[in-house]
Amino acid sequence: MHSFNLRGLGVALITPFKHDKSIDFDALENLVERLIEAKTDYIVVLGTTGETPSLFPEERKEIREFIKSKVAGRIPLVIGIGGNSTMGVVEELKTTDLSGFSAILSVVPYYNKPSQEGIFMHYKTISEASPLPVILYNVPGRTGVNMNASTTLRIAAECKNVIGIKEASGNFSQIQEIIRNKEDHFTVISGDDSITYPLMTLGAEGVISVIGNAYPKEFGKMVRLCLEGKFDKALPKHLQFTELFNLLFVDGNPAGVKCTLNAMGLIENELRLPLVPTRVSTNEEIHRITRKITE
Repeated sequence: MHSFNLRGLGVALITPFKHDKSIDFDALENLVERLIEAKTDYIVVLGTTGETPSLFPEERKEIREFIKSKVAGRIPLVIGIGGNSTMGVVEELKTTDLSGFSAILSVVPYYNKPSQEGIFMHYKTISEASPLPVILYNVPGRTGVNMNASTTLRIAAECKNVIGIKEASGNFSQIQEIIRNKEDHFTVISGDDSITYPLMTLGAEGVISVIGNAYPKEFGKMVRLCLEGKFDKALPKHLQFTELFNLLFVDGNPAGVKCTLNAMGLIENELRLPLVPTRVSTNEEIHRITRKITE
């Protein structure tokens, strides 16, 4: 059950669209091949960065099957299955073909603002229903509620197929508390590119990255150097991306990384409403920085 290793660089894959807003499967295949070539540790399919809320159920299935067939076991795949209805998530786990996937990534229930007990029971129920290891995803800036350290540690202790957490609270003392008191089988990874380096100096073991869509080699190198304890060598690589970190999220995600990939000639700069491309000023800055960063 726990054979999947969460350490290293995971990439939250975007969904490229054509001008008519249909899925660009050719571009998607190219992006996947780039990630494999760059020795990315695993790919997260149908996470929020993939604009999954704006995809129809049939499209999600198409993307899932397409990536699975193209990857053909060459790299581990994680699938995003989460929501604010616990029984809805359980039903999705029961009815989704999860063959070819190594784990599921499941976000803290959003909008409902459940109590800490409600969050615990949500994950306990999902853990019992999931045939795959579960990765928690705490992102209070998006969900409206923070899963605190004691709840995370309680889930890790009581739900043995919960193997780790993507922590995107930005709360260093909270994340340190989890790292300090966690079970051995439980891995803490960054959910935020810009603080991956400092979190790894504290004991986090990797990241599920957005910027990795565009720069898997360089960002992956930074992560690997941190895992080897070579923080002095990793720091310049982290600093190389400082300007881009801010720009990637100023107009929302994945608008920034799509703009970057477009500047690199890899995709059309298309998103689905309610998301829209970056502002012209951001676009120009991203193009300027993209020319400076070389993999």
